[in-house]
Amino acid sequence: MSKILEKSLKDALKEDKLTMGTKQVLNSVKNSKLIVLSQSVKKEIFEKIESDAKKEKIPLVNFQGTSVALGRLCGLQFRISTISFTSITDANIKSILKDTEAEENNE
Repeated sequence: MSKILEKSLKDALKEDKLTMGTKQVLNSVKNSKLIVLSQSVKKEIFEKIESDAKKEKIPLVNFQGTSVALGRLCGLQFRISTISFTSITDANIKSILKDTEAEENNE
């Protein structure tokens, strides 16, 4: 898993710069800088978020793990299937996208 994503998640959590949960993310796509989706997201919800994100030109990251793993990555004791960053640097976005792309290509 991308170390940059992990660090960005923890930093954003501390600073309250995240939106967590599918419904909340769907309602706040316009305010998002980057959206992370776990593999636990239902197909129709995934497609809805994906199309909204494309309209707003927001990058999507397919987290290679379940909602349980994504929750743990954030240091939380519950499942999180969708997260959006409301504030993250462009450099971090590029690094995260590059890392996740490399991971997907290595599978």
